[in-house]
Amino acid sequence: MQSVLTAAQMREAEQAAETRFGMPSALLMENAGRELAKVARSVAGEGGRFLVVCGPGNNGGDGLVAARFLEEGGARVAVAMVGDRGKMTSEARRNLQALEAYGVSPQALEALPEVGAGDVVVDAIFGTGLSRAPEGAFAEAIGRIGQWRQAGAKVVAADVPSGLQSDTGEAFTPCVEADVTVSFGLLKRGQILEPGASLCGELVRVDIGLSAAAAQGLTGPVLRLVEEADAREALPARRADTHKGTYGHVVVVAGSRGKSGAAALVARAALRSGAGLVSVATRGELVDAVLAHAPEIMGVPLEGAGPLGLADLEPLVAAAEGKDALVMGPGIPRGPETGRLIGELLSRVEIPAVLDADALNAVAEDLSVLRKAKGPLVLTPHPGEMARLTRRSTKEVQAHRLELARQLATEHQVTVVLKGARTLIAGPDGEIFVNPTGNPGMATGGSGDVLSGICGAFLGQGLRVPQAIWAAVYTHGLAGDLAAKRRGKVGLIAGDIIKGLCDVWVRWDR
Repeated sequence: MQSVLTAAQMREAEQAAETRFGMPSALLMENAGRELAKVARSVAGEGGRFLVVCGPGNNGGDGLVAARFLEEGGARVAVAMVGDRGKMTSEARRNLQALEAYGVSPQALEALPEVGAGDVVVDAIFGTGLSRAPEGAFAEAIGRIGQWRQAGAKVVAADVPSGLQSDTGEAFTPCVEADVTVSFGLLKRGQILEPGASLCGELVRVDIGLSAAAAQGLTGPVLRLVEEADAREALPARRADTHKGTYGHVVVVAGSRGKSGAAALVARAALRSGAGLVSVATRGELVDAVLAHAPEIMGVPLEGAGPLGLADLEPLVAAAEGKDALVMGPGIPRGPETGRLIGELLSRVEIPAVLDADALNAVAEDLSVLRKAKGPLVLTPHPGEMARLTRRSTKEVQAHRLELARQLATEHQVTVVLKGARTLIAGPDGEIFVNPTGNPGMATGGSGDVLSGICGAFLGQGLRVPQAIWAAVYTHGLAGDLAAKRRGKVGLIAGDIIKGLCDVWVRWDR
């Protein structure tokens, strides 16, 4: 996994690189500019020109170094400096002098040549330290870069697109939209979280001599980016001397009149994710409808009718006995006793449990029931459910995803999967993982049910939290990505994601 840092943590890492590893900032800037020039060359069309737009800070210094390397390589280079040269950092000033020694002098923004297809604009105006919306000449320069991109030029951003908030991924107005962003050494939050991830375009991380060891012991929590190798290696290959009992028995509490499909999606996803056995506990009248979706599912009829309540406690305890994981919530009939039922059930079973959908809405009425859980507990809310759990608005949730996910997880000692673009997995110890897989086609009914089934299957196979959960989230997103390649995004449905799971296992040779 790669560390994903805040701007303050980046400054700490750079200081550690100099004091502990002998890598002065001047050398880091030289390496960054060289790599930036390499990437810029790689995206240029034949005969293309390079326009490098630099601010007065160290990000501008990176751009000046890149311009020098481009000039050395025989490219046609024009450079513009934006902002007060009297406020240039010492490193940026030194590199400006070096560039001028090569015969390249910065021009006014208005004097730069018009650009088009084949040309490359290097955005080196602002780096990770931006804390307010660009104004004046800076805003004008960002607007000009946008015009050049519309004219067909490729935009390569140095570290982060100018106008992007490095710590949150939110964009000020205006903000550069890049085709490629070159990340120097370590990843930044704004490159990974949306909408920053989209504004960065293709993210290329380059080595500038900033050792990963420099990211150890930083102040504050460090985000971890889940990578494919992490998820693939989390799920062990199947041995020849195993049987269905080896891979766990998952009990699913889901479904109600008109929502039997939710229960079936969870169960089918669990089966396609390697669970040895899956049983669905639901109202008796629905069992046949659930089983009709797949003959491999087993049914546990719950007597009675209407919302789940305390009268269902003993039957559910019995259904969970001897099982390896519990998934509860998709499509369940919720009533005034459902939250208490969940609390009592969690206090009676020691297996890992995943709460989703209406199970989350039920416990949101009284979060103290979460403390009753004897086994590891996982909550998988979408932003609306998270709003109910945290007593916030959905808008507030989306604006403070990291903070609220960590707060809920640590306060109630649960693992929280806050779904959405770049799903977050927050553990009870405060550690947060971010998932890069998935696509807009997965914004469809039942997609979350599939995720719950995958989580249950991985837990049932003995993977521990949080590994089981971040691996499940990555797998879910990858299955959706592979399905989208076959079927497109517009018509993608939850069942396609389940089919995509098989493509994942073939890809991983599992």
